[in-house]
Amino acid sequence: MQIEPFRSVLFLCVANSARSQMAEGLARHLLKARGLAGSRVLSAGSAPSRVNPLAIAVMAEVGIDISGHESTAVADVVAADIELVVTLCAEEVCPTFLHASRRLHWPLADPDRKHENLSEGERLASFRQARDEIRRRLVELIDRPLIPTLT
Repeated sequence: MQIEPFRSVLFLCVANSARSQMAEGLARHLLKARGLAGSRVLSAGSAPSRVNPLAIAVMAEVGIDISGHESTAVADVVAADIELVVTLCAEEVCPTFLHASRRLHWPLADPDRKHENLSEGERLASFRQARDEIRRRLVELIDRPLIPTLT
């Protein structure tokens, strides 16, 4: 019997446009692949904008479609439904969500790197790096759960 890593998770970053969106898509994909698709997976931000087209592109490269995702405000998330919160901010101030009992902080730099003069290829590489790091951390979290299910 596989242990359920969490029953609900909320991924947070500021704009809910890249890191948290990729984490949501990856978590759903990985949980489904392990037969744990019953977990609720959400993402949100303190200043939601739109899903970044480069996030959509790099997720499509690994067979995960997040083109239908929308940015959500953290204030719109029902607190009682969240068991685990994962914040993904590094240099910016992460949104707060005070209601979950478990928290993880994965400080990842914003892959958009708007403050730098980068080529499209360099920007894509930055998004790929963020995607792959989020995936690595999710695999570890899912395969070595922090919150065992009591049966």
